Amino acid sequence: MRSSKLSEVDEKKRVGLWIRVSTDMQVESESPAHHEKRGRYYAEAKCWTIVEVYRLEAQSGKSVMNHPETQRMLNDLRSGRITGLIFSKLARLARNTRELLEFADIFRDLDADLISLQESIDTSTPAGRLFYTMIAALTQWEREEIAERVAASVPVRARLGKSLGGAAPFGYRWDGHDLVPDMTEAPIRKLMYELFLTHQRKKVVARMLNEAGHRTRKGSRFTDTTVDRLLKCPTAMGLRRANYTRTLGAGRKWVLKPRNEWVEIPIPPIVDREVWNRANAILSENRKTRKRSGRPPIQLFAGIAHCQCGSKMKVPSSNRAKYDCPKCHNKIGVRDLEDIFHYQLKEFVFSQSDVVSYLQSASETLADKQQLVDALQVEETKLRAEMKKVYQLYSAGDITSEGFRDLYRPLEEQLKELTISLPDLQGELDFMKIQIASQDETISEFQNLYKRWPSLTFDEKRLLVEHSVERISIGTGEIDIELGYLPGPSEVTASMQRGNTDS
Repeated sequence: MRSSKLSEVDEKKRVGLWIRVSTDMQVESESPAHHEKRGRYYAEAKCWTIVEVYRLEAQSGKSVMNHPETQRMLNDLRSGRITGLIFSKLARLARNTRELLEFADIFRDLDADLISLQESIDTSTPAGRLFYTMIAALTQWEREEIAERVAASVPVRARLGKSLGGAAPFGYRWDGHDLVPDMTEAPIRKLMYELFLTHQRKKVVARMLNEAGHRTRKGSRFTDTTVDRLLKCPTAMGLRRANYTRTLGAGRKWVLKPRNEWVEIPIPPIVDREVWNRANAILSENRKTRKRSGRPPIQLFAGIAHCQCGSKMKVPSSNRAKYDCPKCHNKIGVRDLEDIFHYQLKEFVFSQSDVVSYLQSASETLADKQQLVDALQVEETKLRAEMKKVYQLYSAGDITSEGFRDLYRPLEEQLKELTISLPDLQGELDFMKIQIASQDETISEFQNLYKRWPSLTFDEKRLLVEHSVERISIGTGEIDIELGYLPGPSEVTASMQRGNTDS
């Protein structure tokens, strides 16, 4: 008789057991096994049958409605497989008031029950439903209080220079609580700025980085989007920003906080602030005009000649004999500016102080190039080790031939690109070392370059200007030419040959 009666009860009440803990730490400390044992004891005392256990271990309760286990539970509920759900406490079901109330509505519409052991809630009664609503609101309040406390601690931690979580930006690594340049990635990020200032096109920079065998930290190819993000990130010029964005909610975009809430922390720079400012000025100008930059210039000093007011001077189609400022209409003849540049070149090659300054600049360029070669060699060693590891896994039968192909092919492709670009880069480095080794030869090349200027083609002159001139500022009766690195004639010729090959 007893067995028959229990069988009838079991048919009436078939329940599921819900087990959720929010983090891996809670998986260990709160013990899902303990929750399960507690629920099974209660079901046995009520003569109910547990037909299914739903496990959401290491899952936050902020939003659980779309979780696969939640959907499985709701499907079982709608099909009649279960008519109730047991859980240890409301916070274990969900912490979002809206979702808790949504659960309550679904269960009520399907004439099923929610049973919270700790709060002793049974939603089959009006009092139980009222109490459930009150407890759910308190649970949401508790979560928001915790969120507010965490948010309040963010600016404090930021001002103390402590990490707020997340990976270090490309080019850097975490050393304890400090961001320091990464010896492998930093040269690549510096090269990115150099390439962009030369070509002024993000896609060209991404292509050249990929062709040189460089990859992102995850091993992916560089894209123009990645280049844009890294060029704009101020960490490269030695400034880490924290507490400057906030989210508008789950699935919504992030927006900037008021400027007075930002926290800015100095870190070791990868490039000079001036280089960063110039690159971002170009990006900003490109966004305003929405024109593709980097088109072949039609004038020798296009993009380099600036008026004293700060505007770029252009050669209008109506008067191709003069550079004109679009704002204050300051003008200078095209031929006059070239003659002044040629004269400045003469002053430079026969000035001992300028030559010494050049040699110092060339030495710094050499050091940068050496650092880039070292980084590529480290990357090549890492790639070969990774390829060896993948091959050993395949030989041991730990991965299939398809898995071997998927893992090995990208590494092989990157190594191939590295082995192509590394000798070229090493050759450039050897060439620079030989150039810098002899001061007399360098000075002689400069003087020869000055003498050859009238016979150089327009493309050769333009290439020389791009390489050697940082900026030309044109004022009333005064012209300032800022010279940077000045290549020798042989380097100009080599660059021209590479340019012809690329096109």
